[in-house]
Amino acid sequence: MNKDDTLDQLAMNPDQLYREEVFTDQETGSIRRLTPVTRDGNSDPGRAVLYIGQTQVMTPAGPLPLSFELEGNNLGEVAGQFAEAAARAIQEAVEEIKRLQREQQSSIMIPGQGGSGGTPGGGLPGGGFPR
Repeated sequence: MNKDDTLDQLAMNPDQLYREEVFTDQETGSIRRLTPVTRDGNSDPGRAVLYIGQTQVMTPAGPLPLSFELEGNNLGEVAGQFAEAAARAIQEAVEEIKRLQREQQSSIMIPGQGGSGGTPGGGLPGGGFPR
């Protein structure tokens, strides 16, 4: 990738800017409110305000951060649906982890079951070690 491609990928779109505010109960998670703004930083009423819920769940491998969209017209409305949306995000994450585990298990090579470049039984041809 050349320098111009990198700069193009890193360029911010001044017509798609948002002001971000974070609200939290300091226990369950947080809600990010993204308010659209114009190039000069004033509110842009022509675009919708976005709400993003964030929480984390503990797994055997440690905390798993989750983000999910919240639909609503105000902070109170989206806070009221936080638990249900978080539960859906957890279920989706569990299903994705299971899918990845199935893919990983199906790609494991078992000795003696092929995939050894055509040599029956797996090992190297001619006794196992090159001379």
